[in-house]
This record gives sequence, C-alpha cells and structure tokens, in this order.
Amino acid sequence: MQTSAPRVAVIAAHPRKRSFTLAMAAAFADTARAAGCEVDLRDLYRLRFDPRLRAEEMPDHLGAAVRPDVARERAAIAGADIFAFFYPLWFNATPAMMKGYVERVFGMDFGYSAIRAGGNQPLLGGRKMITFTSSGAPQDWVESSGAWSAMQKHFDAHFAAMTGMEIIGHHNFGSVGQGMRKDAVDRCRAEVQDRARRVVQVYRRD
Repeated sequence: MQTSAPRVAVIAAHPRKRSFTLAMAAAFADTARAAGCEVDLRDLYRLRFDPRLRAEEMPDHLGAAVRPDVARERAAIAGADIFAFFYPLWFNATPAMMKGYVERVFGMDFGYSAIRAGGNQPLLGGRKMITFTSSGAPQDWVESSGAWSAMQKHFDAHFAAMTGMEIIGHHNFGSVGQGMRKDAVDRCRAEVQDRARRVVQVYRRD
C-alpha cells in the first residue's frame, strides 16, 4: 500500500530574520521536507503581512469580503494537513502579528462557516495543529504565573474548537534570549527536528 507524507504549512512570526523563532521554524520545515513532505513556510514579517482586520472584512454583515493578501494566504495553505505555528510569547501571550493572521486568514469561510442553523461549523476537521513558542522567562515561571494554562485555554483550545483542528502539541522553550549559548540553541533545534520527524511518521496518509 502506497503512503504519502502529509502537507505542512509552517507559519512563523518574528520581526528579526536571524531569530530563535525563525531558526526553529526552518529546522521543522527542513526536517519535514527531508521526510518527503510538501512544506510551505510562511514568514509573516518577510511577507509583510498586515495583521489588522478591516471593517469590511468583519463577518457580521452581508457583503463581507477578504482582502487580496488574505486570499493569497488561504490559497497557499489550503491544502495543508498539518499547521505548525512558531512565535515568541510577548506579555506571556500570542503576539499581534500571529493573532492578526489567525483572525484574518482562519476566519469565516476558511476556518469556519458562516452562521447557519446551529451556528458556525468548523471547516478544518481532520487537520492538525502544533505550536512552538519561546519566552525570555523560564518555563516554570510561565506555568506558575498562570500564563501557560491561560494561553492554552483562551487561544489554542478556542482556535482548535472553532476550526475543527486537532491540537497535537504546544511546546515552549523558556529562557530564550540574545545571550543564549549555541549548545542550548542546538538542543532546542534537535528537539524541534525530532518532533517534526515524529509528526510526519505518525500522520503519513495511506
């Protein structure tokens, strides 16, 4: 029986091109490609994506329509089986660039349907989402502050419920900063690569 690797969309947000976030996103993308996946890496800052939702895009009136940049993004990632998100935690939360991308791209008619009998319906059932974040604070502080559980509940879980995606992991790297040792970065990269290999193996289609 022939098997095929899943298609993967890697969606990354960091203003610095040479950043921990983009290094980890590239590691995931390269590993998935080496395993036979078709991968589309969306570097939101280099794409100059605009995270601001315009009034005419709001799905609360007849005639609401997406703008060309959103239409391009939807076309680029529409066939993905797995969505991998990479971003830093700012104020212990998802940064504006990634939040705006989710609001605009994964909104009505892509992530969920227009309101019908019974309300909105998820449109991405069967797809998977995995997230890799980083924080300057150590992981134990992120957890003890309540930020970790709050983000998983108010962002990850709600996002998945609205779209129908299955969460297959959220991994945060704590104590990430400019003075980070190379061996520490290499350990994080190896962990991301290992996760990518496991994800591809588990979700091969047959």
